[in-house]
Amino acid sequence: MAIPAKCITVQQARQLQDNWVNTREPAITQARGGQQDAREMVFNIAELEEFLDYVKSESKKNGISNPGVRLYFAAYNNMNSDLATVFLSATMSDAKNSDNNYDIQPYNTITAGFPPKNY
Repeated sequence: MAIPAKCITVQQARQLQDNWVNTREPAITQARGGQQDAREMVFNIAELEEFLDYVKSESKKNGISNPGVRLYFAAYNNMNSDLATVFLSATMSDAKNSDNNYDIQPYNTITAGFPPKNY
């Protein structure tokens, strides 16, 4: 299989991660009283494929031929965790300013790498 067109190199990924760690992690750690936050999440491939199939199916039912998926940064706020997380939200198209499709339930993974792993 060919490498998808929008893949980046390992070196580019490391630089992007380093940029985030160097410019954002210190402020977040300070704001959390010196405690690190989660900054990487692990997705189960089968569950992710199931969500994407769900988005495609429900979008098609609603006449949306080119849906997208938006990734949101989020945080838990309960007795079990106050760590960062992400969730995926279906959109009405793949345009960057597309509206969210609130008829499709978002997908959340609770599998955060902690302590965080550097790329």
